[in-house]
Amino acid sequence: MKLLIIEDELSLSEIMSGTLRKEGYVVETAFTFASAIEKLGAYNYDCVLLDITLPDGNGLDILEKIKSSGSSVNVIITSARDSIDDKIKGLELGADDYMTKPFGIRELLARVKANLRKVEANIEEQVAAQRNQEKKEEKKESTIKVGSLLLDLEKY
Repeated sequence: MKLLIIEDELSLSEIMSGTLRKEGYVVETAFTFASAIEKLGAYNYDCVLLDITLPDGNGLDILEKIKSSGSSVNVIITSARDSIDDKIKGLELGADDYMTKPFGIRELLARVKANLRKVEANIEEQVAAQRNQEKKEEKKESTIKVGSLLLDLEKY
């Protein structure tokens, strides 16, 4: 699974990325609004860890861009802003989770894993749906309809 950490605090970003890499995730980092937008435009991610206070922009604007693009990437906001209004706004804009700094790295890891389970379940559902569609198409190809009569070529 591929993650993007958007965090302007270098030391926190290093701790987060190091821990997640040890767990086997592919991790990229962005320290500014501009670099985050660039990476989001160039690559697909399974989960984004998003600080909303960036030196050159607002992380909530990044969240809006992600969601308006139709992306289904999971977004976990990591922010020092801890008011209920900030949390509600982030979640209403489409964030999947909201963590208030400071947070424990074990909690972050648990929340990332929980959100990625949703991604894996979604992928499995899509694969199952694709297989069902293929089976339906195969079934259509193996039948011939003559008037009201439907002949199944696999049976005869």
